[in-house]
Amino acid sequence: MVESGVTGAREAPPAYAVEVGTEPLDRPARNSVGGWPCLDDGQEWPECFCGDRMALFFQFDVPADVEHFAGDHLLVFHCLAHNDASDPQLVDGLLVPRYWDAPQPPFPRPFWRALLQRRARRPRPEAEPSVRALPLTLRPFPDTPGPLGTSAFKVGGTPYWAQYPEYYTCACGTDLAYLCQVPEGVDFAVHPGLPEQPYSVRADTCQMFLGNEIYLLACPAHCDPAALWPVNQH
Repeated sequence: MVESGVTGAREAPPAYAVEVGTEPLDRPARNSVGGWPCLDDGQEWPECFCGDRMALFFQFDVPADVEHFAGDHLLVFHCLAHNDASDPQLVDGLLVPRYWDAPQPPFPRPFWRALLQRRARRPRPEAEPSVRALPLTLRPFPDTPGPLGTSAFKVGGTPYWAQYPEYYTCACGTDLAYLCQVPEGVDFAVHPGLPEQPYSVRADTCQMFLGNEIYLLACPAHCDPAALWPVNQH
């Protein structure tokens, strides 16, 4: 694309559609909804402030041509007992120190955790018990050129903002970079017999952040595996 006031063309950033399969997984896979989380050695399975272990909603290896995060392993967890929108806490224009653990009024801490793991070589022996394990496929696709990308479950490309662009600066002083987008209203199937998620649409599915559009921004400096912020819009 050609930017105003800039001579020459600039290629659109590589984009990958994240496609959810239908055949349940019966073994670990690095790209999955639910399943067996691939965590760095010493990285604990995240817990919510309520004491419940967070559910693994999805994970995948970031493709090698996605700027800043090539080869990282992204995992996104969310509590099934708490469901709300994210609320950035700022001080002097920066996200507060350890913003991934900062209070989320009215909650004392976040009810989600996103992780970029750089040495996640082995999956955990135990699978996510609530979210049904399904395969994910990352397929290259031509994201819409221009200031707005395509609204899709995708990694890389250009964020398609439902309202207005939101960008934040990490507490370490590095500007967060866009990594991944999950469209509004995406449902994740859960195993039968679980308590219904607050504000969920159906008893057999769950959502993240009230089903809002989600834009995952991450710290290119990799100052902490949890240095990611989930922007929510609708």
